[in-house]
Amino acid sequence: MRPLPPGAVIDAVADVPGTVDVPGWAARFDLISDPTRLKLLLCLHFSPDISVTRLAAAAGVSQTVVSQSLRPLRDRGWAVVDKVGREHRYRLVDESLHTLLHTIGAPHAH
Repeated sequence: MRPLPPGAVIDAVADVPGTVDVPGWAARFDLISDPTRLKLLLCLHFSPDISVTRLAAAAGVSQTVVSQSLRPLRDRGWAVVDKVGREHRYRLVDESLHTLLHTIGAPHAH
């Protein structure tokens, strides 16, 4: 195997940062690096429009933890919360996050 000429790798990847939303993906990975938040995201992915009460029960955390953990997702517009009667229901609206959850094997409810 011949060695690459000097600068070839730099030239080859020079355009990569321009084609990948590095700050956006870094933020997504930061958000899903928290085990509780990832568990909540998996629950949301499996059952969209799930109530905070059911989400807390499914994830084994308090309703306060659900709200606090998902606030950054709401703030970035990646998830929304709708009030239905007295319930607050979350759903993901960020397609790239949805696709990422599929990539790691997250299923949907049947």
